[in-house]
Amino acid sequence: MTHRLLPAAIQRSFAPMNEKLSVSHIIFAVILLTMGLGVFAIRLVHDGPYAMPHSGALYGAIAAIILGGLMLWPGKPSALFWVAILLSPIALFPALYSIMGESEEVISLYATDSDNNPADLRLWIVDREDGAWVGMPRGKAVDHSLNGANLTMLRNGELTCVAPVLYDEDRDTVGTIHAMKVDKYAVAQISGAIGLYPLEATETTVVLRLDPC
Repeated sequence: MTHRLLPAAIQRSFAPMNEKLSVSHIIFAVILLTMGLGVFAIRLVHDGPYAMPHSGALYGAIAAIILGGLMLWPGKPSALFWVAILLSPIALFPALYSIMGESEEVISLYATDSDNNPADLRLWIVDREDGAWVGMPRGKAVDHSLNGANLTMLRNGELTCVAPVLYDEDRDTVGTIHAMKVDKYAVAQISGAIGLYPLEATETTVVLRLDPC
């Protein structure tokens, strides 16, 4: 009886969709599933222990997989289909960014966070005549107590001990290293072109030279 009293538009929203999925729905679902699974798969191209995605990359991957599965569900309510469509950009962006970022050289720097929990920092790296360098926001370097610590770095499948040296006040060095990163990594250039990544070092950017222990 209650169902009969609902407006027709609402009834249609909760009615199951047709059993037969359109080609466009299937293609979009496959894109979502591929992007979600790709976040996990792309990390297999790097030698050494597997680096589990976390934060936005992990949430985006899981969301893309769930939304892709919903798109392929023949009996889903039509309202759920449109919810999946609207939420898909939120899942696709971090998933795509993670895949692109991991498609080039990435290292792991094993540190601890401010709560003393283990942290696997996935970082872009550049080489100069005076050593290997990474960059990040100042807060990230401080929260993980990187300056002067003895840490393990995974690069090209090899584990080595490094002692990061923080460069903050030397803005010329910070700017040079950041520019080297942008020059090396295509995803930085692409993201920078659309305003999602700084093409020049900002006031909060710091760099660290990874000296051998």
